Amino acid sequence: MASAKRIVAFVAVYGVGGVLADFVVPATAKMHMKNPHWPPHAKFHNSQTMLMGVFAGTLSLCCLFAPHPLTLPWFFAGVAAVSLYWANLALSQIFPGTAWHDPEFDEEVSHLLGFDPQQLLGYVLCGLLLVAVGIALRMH
Repeated sequence: MASAKRIVAFVAVYGVGGVLADFVVPATAKMHMKNPHWPPHAKFHNSQTMLMGVFAGTLSLCCLFAPHPLTLPWFFAGVAAVSLYWANLALSQIFPGTAWHDPEFDEEVSHLLGFDPQQLLGYVLCGLLLVAVGIALRMH
């Protein structure tokens, strides 16, 4: 189950990426927290989302690396914790009026395989979690 644990840990650590992309890295922060067109309430929800990624990833790592044997229930708790953030990102477009990025950045955002970068990242990381679950179930 070590390889499944490493995959989930990778996805969990990647939760900090939201803070980096939305607040720190200038090229992408200008589309989020540093966007002067965003009202304060939008920035509030963005900060809420960034913190959820950090906390969900931290909780996942606690489940995976706590000082007890990693049993299947603890492994699934770690997967569930980190999947909260990434599944929410992947499903966020179900609400009307949402977009992967604001129209003012259409020309700056490249699309790999026809996907917005956030969209592709969410799908890939959710897919990695499914792979990790498959590995854990097969090995258990």
